[in-house]
Formats: sequence, structure tokens, C-alpha cells
Amino acid sequence: MAAETPIAKCPGVPGVLDAPFRVFSLIRYRFFLYAGLLPYLLGSAWAYGVEKTFSPHLFSLGLFGIFLSVVGVESFNEYFDARMGTDRVFNPSDDEYIPEWMLWLGIFSFAVAAAVGFYLAKFGGWPVILYTLLGGLAALFYVGPPIRWVYRGMGELMIGLSYGPWMTLGSLALYTRRFSWGALLASLVPGLLIMSLAVVNAIPDFYQDRLVGKRNLVVRLGRKNGVFLYLGLSALGLLVAIVGAAAGVFPKAAFFAAFSGLPFWILSAKTALNAWDSPRLFIPAIKNIVLCYLVSTSVFTLTLLISK
Repeated sequence: MAAETPIAKCPGVPGVLDAPFRVFSLIRYRFFLYAGLLPYLLGSAWAYGVEKTFSPHLFSLGLFGIFLSVVGVESFNEYFDARMGTDRVFNPSDDEYIPEWMLWLGIFSFAVAAAVGFYLAKFGGWPVILYTLLGGLAALFYVGPPIRWVYRGMGELMIGLSYGPWMTLGSLALYTRRFSWGALLASLVPGLLIMSLAVVNAIPDFYQDRLVGKRNLVVRLGRKNGVFLYLGLSALGLLVAIVGAAAGVFPKAAFFAAFSGLPFWILSAKTALNAWDSPRLFIPAIKNIVLCYLVSTSVFTLTLLISK
């Protein structure tokens, strides 16, 4: 969690309207774009393009529930990271204030998202409840007590499962009420790529994470091995798209999903292998793997849509 700029009031906006701006300043809403929504869209694209079924009503409700879930995740992350002092280890004077209402925002968001999930189970059946519960447990206890997945070396796995199979298959179940092995394979594309993002993000924070007791995979393996791990995970995610297309599980156009993200993967690898021990110089490696995820998953989703 990086330090944010101080929140300023928007000129000409009444004080009563400041709250929404404060919420979006404290929650890193950019996370929604490259993690929270794309796997859900992928599952819906599979339903539309491959299973030949779709419901705008269910899609909208599901999207709302996912949005609230990510608000909850980000609120909890901001709140509990601030309470643990993770980002102030080397800058104790830089006391980022996270208000108490962030915790309540997270609780409220999770509660409403769960309500939406249970309502949608009326249409998608028990699998929707299962994926809602699994995702909820991963989100609530990622940094929240008493489990704190990220402190036990399981945070990256929880992210990969939540933003891969669970979200994709849960989205598909809304329309079909059934499981699909092909969709499970497709979910590994965003799942492995987002898991690699969780690993690469921890590399510049290695020392402060270790000092506050975050036993994530980078702390356990070391920064250099962390580089090989995130590159391997992301390469495997791209390879899934290629193998699936070659085997006929995905449309042939899915080859483009892997090759469209490959240039960003190469740029990320070049930077990471040379700057793994320099946090500032390492930043482009993170940005490029984010672009790899964004481009590959978006193109992959588009190929499923047009396959209809």
C-alpha cells in the first residue's frame, strides 16, 4: 500500500458531497480495472460466446456485487495495513491517516455483496453460493484477523483463486447453472497472471514486509527467486491461452491473447532481472506485467465474445 496524496476538497463541490471523493481517494479504485472486473467479464464472455446464453439483468447484478466486493477488499487492505504500520517501517514520520469509517465501509460492502450473491443463487444455483463464500473468505481474511492469509504465505494463492477460477466460474454459473472444464482452463489465464502481480508487487516491499511479519512468497523465497516466480507464473498464464487455442478448447483467435501480452512480459523480465535489488528501478517491471495482464485478459475475453 503506497502513500497517497493528501485529500483535498474539490472546488465548488458542497461539503456534503465530499464523502464520495474521499472514498475514491482512499480506496485504490484503479485496482478495479485490472483485477476486480476482468475475470467476471471473462466468465460472462464464455457464457455468451461458447455456451450461447446471456442475461443482461444477471450480468448487471453480478457486476454490482463484484464491484462491492472489490471495494470491501481495498477498504480492508487500506485499514489493516495502516494499523499494522506496514508502509511506515522506513518512514515513521509519514503517518498516513486511515479513518475508522474505512473499516465500516469494508464491512458494509462485503455485507451487501454477500446479499447480492445469495440473491443471484436463485438463478445460478448452489455454485453461486459456493463461489461467493470462497471469495468472501479469501477477501475478508486476506489481511484481516484472525487468519491474515498474506501473513501466512497464502495471500498470492488466494488472489490467484479469487480472481481466476472462483470469479470466472461464478460468473458463468449465473447463466448456465453448471461447471465447465473449458471455462476452468480459461480462468487460469487471469488467475496465473494476477497471482504473478501479487508476487511482483511484493518484491520492492521485501524488507518492510519481512520486518512486520508478512511471510509472503517473496519474503520466504527472496527477491531474486521472487522474480523467477512471477515471470514463471505469468508465462504459464500466457501459455494456457496458447495451449487451449491449439487444442481447440478456445477459439483460434485466442493465440492473439498470449502474443499481445508477450511484449510487455519481455519488457518486464528485462527490467526485473537487472533491477530486482533496486526498488525504484524495479517499478517499470511492475507496470509492464500489469499491462501484460490487462492486454492479454482483455483480448482473450474479446476472442470469446466474437466466437459466437
